[in-house]
Amino acid sequence: MILVTGATVGIGRRVVRLLRQQQKSVRSFVRLTSHYSELEHRDSDIFIGDLRREQDIQKACQGAKYIISAHGSGNDVLSLDYRANIELIDQAKVHGVEHFVFISVLGAERGYEDTPVFKAKLAVERYLQSSGLNYTILRPSGLASNLLPLAEQFRGTGLYLLIGEPKNRTSIVSTDDLARIVVDSLTLPDARNQILPVGGPEILLREDIPKIFSRIFNKEPIIINVPLFAVDSFRGALGLFNSSAQTTLGTFRTLLANEFFCTSGEIANLERIYNFQLETVEKFLCRYLAI
Repeated sequence: MILVTGATVGIGRRVVRLLRQQQKSVRSFVRLTSHYSELEHRDSDIFIGDLRREQDIQKACQGAKYIISAHGSGNDVLSLDYRANIELIDQAKVHGVEHFVFISVLGAERGYEDTPVFKAKLAVERYLQSSGLNYTILRPSGLASNLLPLAEQFRGTGLYLLIGEPKNRTSIVSTDDLARIVVDSLTLPDARNQILPVGGPEILLREDIPKIFSRIFNKEPIIINVPLFAVDSFRGALGLFNSSAQTTLGTFRTLLANEFFCTSGEIANLERIYNFQLETVEKFLCRYLAI
């Protein structure tokens, strides 16, 4: 049995889909209010619970041979990004789990002060490394699926809002490739007990994204470049009314202000370990946009 948290959204949903295509036994940890009908349709075992409740995690881990932690936190970083993962690791030890895959974030080790989620991810990484479990820690850069709403907006308007430095580098990974890497990490010897940066096959400038949209839709982009000081001003004002939103915006600013990309050597190593060629952002978008 493979337990997957965060099973109803983004990467987790793709991981469950791929595991079921391989006829693997999957238990999907979901919230009562989430949309999990697709998972039921794919004959995944559904565990309804709350990752903020230790007893729910304990029940979900019973009988699990592998655990994939793919959930995010929203605004509850301490409870979900940190405490829930610590409990998952503790229960993995109790139940003799053979392999634990943890999806972290590229740059977790850099010590950004305004990003609690990065700090939580790094603390979990270190706890997992010292746990005695077999593990794979994946540090993805931006996900290509996050570009789909922006692409649809561009299709209709030709507008692209570029916040911050246009020349900052990124290596956006196909979300489907990341799902495949997650699944294969359970059994590949070369992925065992490794921390792996995960990006796409090309290093892009942030200003390259509207150019990709332009090629896909054959439409000249209208780029609105908003400077970072505008984000800082808005964040400062927001802090007077909503400290939680201010914290979230701090993480957003960190992502905008810094470069998050994998080197060509890191990508070559990734393709060697997992034995497939990574998909470009443009190919991913064309597949999902049916172009």
